[in-house]
Amino acid sequence: MQLLKIFDETFTGENIREMEIILWDEKTTVREIITARVEREVNAYNQRKTEYFQGLIQPSHTEQTLNGKRVKEWQALDTEKYVYLALDSFLKNRYFMLVDDVQADTLDQEITLQPDTKISFIKLTPLVGG
Repeated sequence: MQLLKIFDETFTGENIREMEIILWDEKTTVREIITARVEREVNAYNQRKTEYFQGLIQPSHTEQTLNGKRVKEWQALDTEKYVYLALDSFLKNRYFMLVDDVQADTLDQEITLQPDTKISFIKLTPLVGG
């Protein structure tokens, strides 16, 4: 069992958010890390029933506020749907995943976890206009 720290960062390396996930094997893939992260976020949100959701993939029924994404009307999120959306977003380069500061290329890329392995996610913001 591996306890893995995950960070959301800006392009300048500023840490926005930090969380821990548990993975059962020291050898894993990008797909398994993303899946574990999204499952943790969605399950935590569904249990807390809070009006704010902060996660890799934002529900479509949210609005941006200073404190994050506020849910217009609370409803349980479908874990499988959000895992699919997160994996699809990775493939469409909507965010980067860095493993020890090296960009992960594919969902099936194998990673051997060490006690000090650092996983960072950097979300890309689409440009408006133009």
